Amino acid sequence: MVKERACRHCHYITTEDRCPVCGSRDLSDEWFDLVIIIDPEKSRIAKKLGVKVPGKYAIRVR
Repeated sequence: MVKERACRHCHYITTEDRCPVCGSRDLSDEWFDLVIIIDPEKSRIAKKLGVKVPGKYAIRVR
């Protein structure tokens, strides 16, 4: 099973070694709660979180 990690900068959840959204390598295994953004343009939550790309995002990242 592949471990999902969250980017400490943009909170995007990925299985890669580098965040595909912001390019950061600063990823964490310790993240809590997630939100799935389908359409960032229409989502109030996406706007509040500053999300511009659809995908899975962690609410809290350590």
